[in-house]
Amino acid sequence: MSEEEAFIGSIDQGTTSTRFIIYDRSARAIASHQVEFAQHYPEAGWVEHDPMEILESVRVCITGALDQAKSEGINVVKGLKAIGVTNQRETTLLWSKSTGIPLYNAIVWMDARTSSVCRKLENELSGGRTHFVETCGLPISTYFSATKLLWLMENVEAVKEAIKKGDALFGTIDTWLIWNLTGGVKGGLHVTDVSNASRTMLMNLKTLDWDESTLKTLGIPAEILPKIVSNSEIIGKISPGWPITDIPIAGCLGDQHAAMVGQACRKGEAKSTYGTGAFILLNTGEEIVTSTHGLLTTLAFKLGPNAPANYALEGSIAIAGAAVQWLRDSLGIISSAKEIEDLASQVESTGGVYFVPAFNGLFAPWWRDDARGVCIGITRFTSKAHIARAVLESMSFQVKDVLDSMKKDSEETDKDKKEKEEFLLRVDGGATVNNLLMQIQADLLGSPVIRPADIETTALGAAYAAGLAVGVWKEEEIFASGEKVKTSTVFRPVLAEQLRKKKVESWCKAVTRTFDLADLSL
Repeated sequence: MSEEEAFIGSIDQGTTSTRFIIYDRSARAIASHQVEFAQHYPEAGWVEHDPMEILESVRVCITGALDQAKSEGINVVKGLKAIGVTNQRETTLLWSKSTGIPLYNAIVWMDARTSSVCRKLENELSGGRTHFVETCGLPISTYFSATKLLWLMENVEAVKEAIKKGDALFGTIDTWLIWNLTGGVKGGLHVTDVSNASRTMLMNLKTLDWDESTLKTLGIPAEILPKIVSNSEIIGKISPGWPITDIPIAGCLGDQHAAMVGQACRKGEAKSTYGTGAFILLNTGEEIVTSTHGLLTTLAFKLGPNAPANYALEGSIAIAGAAVQWLRDSLGIISSAKEIEDLASQVESTGGVYFVPAFNGLFAPWWRDDARGVCIGITRFTSKAHIARAVLESMSFQVKDVLDSMKKDSEETDKDKKEKEEFLLRVDGGATVNNLLMQIQADLLGSPVIRPADIETTALGAAYAAGLAVGVWKEEEIFASGEKVKTSTVFRPVLAEQLRKKKVESWCKAVTRTFDLADLSL
């Protein structure tokens, strides 16, 4: 491609907000717009989104970013080469093919309503909780799309009717967005990408297609499922009726996979994204590694239809930044998320307080949907500053739990490996602006934490995938990680080893206190 002005847009549809970021040829963000949208909690443990509100948020964000660029004298539309899409994973919805109307609200990834569906499957299937691990890499859990889809098929009349008539379409948020962006009822493309498909529990990790035996076992009709494509290819063009039209959608990845690309994670490298939840992924290259320590085997990325698939071990943490939102919205301890750093800095320690945010259960490496949140070690000495610091520590402890599991899995898969160089954790996501959180993370890991200059690596990864497909960037440019590290901030541990061990022991004890609390009633 010639050196004319070139821009790539990135739709980043997250759990609590949507944004649209425009990048120039140097992968520098030149304009962006972000909006939050409503979270719906119809019952304890249930979390839903309005799919129509999500669509509108995308429209508003595209318009806002274009307006910002225009106000700064940048003619983006003329040089816009492609759009990338990245999204909250696992969140599940079904809609009418003929009307485009959702048949129910989207059931969000952290929603725990399907625990009875999970128990039933575990009891009925010969492999129990791990029945599908060999094909999809995932245990039976409330977390993944398949159990949410089964709940919708069993409990929502409109879904039953639409499936019977052949009018139902299933999708995760990427599928919903792309179908609407490419025409909706007027020929919208019903597709998903390999990374999002790998989180449904329905895709075979080896064939990268829907697994027929799994569909048959679960009674899910194949005709409602989207076509699976790679992460970097021209999928279709944006249809009339949107703020931009006739622009190729050329990249699509689940948010955590996009962050891996944005962080240029090669084989053997790990990243942790701190958003609503926290998600740690270790690139295992072209090898599918099965965890024996509570981690998930998943797809990392496949950057082109003929490109090799990279796989990953993942540790998913349900509640990270969401705990800060809880302090703000439910308890009123802070009035904005950024206040937590100043509040927590008022004390040197948590004063013996441990907070475990198992609001809807615990994900990796514990996998306990019967767990509920606890805050223990409270005395009359405890202040809101101690609790704020305990919330920050809870994020870091959970990340450490996952990384410890990754280390054990890595040692088991490569027993001959000699002592490696110092482990560096790459971090990103909104919460990483908090310097105290990053220092706590380094202290509890006992190893350095690297924060890139651009922490919005999720949107950047989707832009990279789209730009790669249309020739704006080459793969070697994207993975030139040495250059990125030069502009990064490094946090090094200062906590004494003895104190670190003592704190970790206390944390593990606190985690066990969360078990078997889900059935407690008033």
